[in-house]
Amino acid sequence: MTDPHCPAAVGVRGLSGGFIDGSGVPVLIESLLAGAERATGAVAVIDVFRAFTTAAVALANGATQIIMVSSIEEALALRANGSAQICMGEVHGRKPDAFDFGNSPFELLDVALEGLTVVQRTSAGTQGVVAAARRAQCLYAASLVTASATARALRSKPTDRITLVAMGNDGTTRADEDELCAMHLRNLVEGRPGDPDAVRRLILAGGDAERFHDPARPYLLPEDVDIALEVDRYPFAVNVTLRDGRPVAHVEGAN
Repeated sequence: MTDPHCPAAVGVRGLSGGFIDGSGVPVLIESLLAGAERATGAVAVIDVFRAFTTAAVALANGATQIIMVSSIEEALALRANGSAQICMGEVHGRKPDAFDFGNSPFELLDVALEGLTVVQRTSAGTQGVVAAARRAQCLYAASLVTASATARALRSKPTDRITLVAMGNDGTTRADEDELCAMHLRNLVEGRPGDPDAVRRLILAGGDAERFHDPARPYLLPEDVDIALEVDRYPFAVNVTLRDGRPVAHVEGAN
């Protein structure tokens, strides 16, 4: 990952699979972990259900920063050595026993985190951020709750391309909510208003939202869907920069 401010744009146009925004910068949509590994330019890694909705809630509740990692062991080690105070995340949707919180934005909604550093490990979102950080010029952890702020941030960066990565389920299979969030972000980046109500309706009509009402999966809360689909709940983007070799998320553009 290079300078977080991104280098000057070089005016690349018409790349295969890309759409051109008003500034002449191609906007590409990639998917899954392989897409995150390919992503370049100004990159937004998308995880709506639930990693980056939960990350936004944590930052809104006062967390100073979120260190994003790929393994449980790394998360626990960072908490043990004092680099972080809170571990949150999931493996196969469930909270690891040693973690403080799972991957539920609803669970975190009323938790005060002022001044604390959180470390997050999830099966899709944080894996994508770790992968994308290797090549991205600047990087965002995106979801619907920060959609407009993320689009504004991406448009503000002088870059040769914008890449939107829909992480899907475990980074291996596509998910409606992430693909639709990517399309919504593309509309906003390209200067169109998008249709948040249509995005919500399509997600709710799909199978990915249904799992949150499955009694066999009590760790998936219906309230998580309500929060995740509250488009533009927060006025900030979740910017990610490398610190000591690790991707660290923080609030950008809250005012």
